[in-house]
Amino acid sequence: MLNTRNIIKTIPNISEEEIQLLNKKYKPLSARERIKQLYIDFNVSDVMLTSSFAATSAFLLKLFSDTNQKQEVFFIDTGYHFESTIKYKEQLTKKYGLKVTSISALKEEHEFTTKDKTWTKNPDFCCSINKVNPLNSIKNNYKIWVSGLMKWQSDHRSSLDIFELRGDILKFYPLLDITKAQRDAFIKEHDLPFHPLVSKGYNSIGCKHCTIPGGDDRSGRWNNNPKTECGLHL
Repeated sequence: MLNTRNIIKTIPNISEEEIQLLNKKYKPLSARERIKQLYIDFNVSDVMLTSSFAATSAFLLKLFSDTNQKQEVFFIDTGYHFESTIKYKEQLTKKYGLKVTSISALKEEHEFTTKDKTWTKNPDFCCSINKVNPLNSIKNNYKIWVSGLMKWQSDHRSSLDIFELRGDILKFYPLLDITKAQRDAFIKEHDLPFHPLVSKGYNSIGCKHCTIPGGDDRSGRWNNNPKTECGLHL
């Protein structure tokens, strides 16, 4: 039988068999149990946790703050966030005692997208500069990347598994099979704060240039564009 504790030694050369073993082990667990198990099987220094501090980010962040206060949280500051997103980040950081580190694009590259209004011409390129590249600059320091994606949020996300190898990093989605009803029940039970824009009809919140209120789930992002993902999770 494979020893999951030793898998960390083999990433990024982890085998499909080892990934299947992890999925089999974690699938029966609750989201909270999965996060606790993560720190049994892996070291906190090898775990990269990202949060957009949008909509219902408090759900995942509360689970992690309850489990391991040493876990660092990375926030990709695109320079185009709503002011309320920054305030929400500050609120959750204080409420849960989070260790948050902001990362951003190179100054000259970000300034190019501002002058060029790249989001109006090529949103994929804008996301690549302001989201994907900043995260890529730190990704090699970690072996596990934790994200709060859930299957019901988009067609792409519905095809994911709890553990998946993406390039040279192992992705971990502890909330993947949580339903919208289960998420909302947890939020109500623990009185978690929503992002301020949720009450104004925003269901998915990203950069202010590319986010509108209304629609279902992520349909308010990149309006009038088939794009549904920023590229981080593809």
